[in-house]
Amino acid sequence: MTPRSIRRFLAPALLALAACSNTVQATTYTMFRDPDCGCCEAWADHIRAEAEAEIVENETADIAEIKTAHGVPQELWSCHTMIVDGYVIEGHVPAADIARLLEQRPEGVRGLAVPGMPIGSPGMEMDGRTQAYHVIAFGDTWQSVFASYE
Repeated sequence: MTPRSIRRFLAPALLALAACSNTVQATTYTMFRDPDCGCCEAWADHIRAEAEAEIVENETADIAEIKTAHGVPQELWSCHTMIVDGYVIEGHVPAADIARLLEQRPEGVRGLAVPGMPIGSPGMEMDGRTQAYHVIAFGDTWQSVFASYE
């Protein structure tokens, strides 16, 4: 192959890669949290580092109103709620699972949730201790396990 034919072959691939990269980076991450919660900020740092995302943070004392407005089932509630490209992310969901959701875009999924605040989940790291937990995908009338962490 000549240098010219290599460039002709690589140029479309590089343009497509750049377009995909810009699409992911253009996604808005909007987080709602209680102003007194420290683990929420630790989780946001995880998302910033792993997803290389900028996060718009909104502090609110009425986080229940946000969860209700976005259709998060009460049994899945945690300490913070994030909206990412139209999806609801509830609680300490790992960045890799958010990325998988955004890549796969499964039909009928409203969002992902990690109920409660399991020790060892992103933002809840404590001296190497961990609890098993599930990331739950949810829709309007259903829930299922999206990922499990032992």
